[in-house]
Amino acid sequence: MGDTFYTIEAAAEGIYKEKMSKFLAFAVPVTSAAEAREVIARYQKEYYDARHVCWAYMIGAARTEFQSNDNGEPSGTAGKPILGQINSFNLTNIVIIVVRYFGGIKLGTSGLIVAYREAARESITAGNIIECHEMAAISIRFPYLAMNDVMRVIKDTGVKIIEQEFDNSCSITVTVRADHHASLSTRLCDIDGVTLAE
Repeated sequence: MGDTFYTIEAAAEGIYKEKMSKFLAFAVPVTSAAEAREVIARYQKEYYDARHVCWAYMIGAARTEFQSNDNGEPSGTAGKPILGQINSFNLTNIVIIVVRYFGGIKLGTSGLIVAYREAARESITAGNIIECHEMAAISIRFPYLAMNDVMRVIKDTGVKIIEQEFDNSCSITVTVRADHHASLSTRLCDIDGVTLAE
C-alpha cells in the first residue's frame, strides 16, 4: 500500500480567535512544492495587510518533502504546529496557510503554538479528507491482431486509458496505481507482439 496517501478533496478554510488576534487558516490541495509555493505567494499578496502569513506543506505519498515557515513569529511557534497538524491527520499533497491579524495582546510562545495548531486543525476538519493513489503510466505498442487480448487485460484490471491509436500497428497508454505497474506491465507483455513503448 506504499502508493496510497490522504489529502483533502478541495480547498477549505478555518478560523481561530484568541485574545483579539484572528487566525485565518486555508488548506489547499497541491501536487508539487512549486505549486505549494505559488499558493503561498497568492495568499501573501492577498493578505498583505496581515501581521504574519505562516505556512507549511507536505508533498508526495512517501511524505518526505515538506517545509514550514514562521514568517516573523518566534521560531517554532507557527510553521511547526501547522506542519504538526498535517502529520496528525497523516495528510500529504497539501499546503496550509495561516494568516494572523494581531489584536494588540501578546499570546506568548505557548499561546501562539496553540493558536496556529488549532487554526490549522480547523481548516483540515472543514475539508473532506480523501484516499488517493500514486499513479504511473504504461505505454504499449502491439499489432492489430493482439487487440482483443490487450483490451481484455485492460478491462479486467479497470485501468484508465489516456491515449490510444488503432491502425495496422496500435498503441495505448494507460494509467495504473503505482504499486500495480509491474504486474500489469508483465501481463500485457506476455501477450504475443506487445512491447512497452519508451
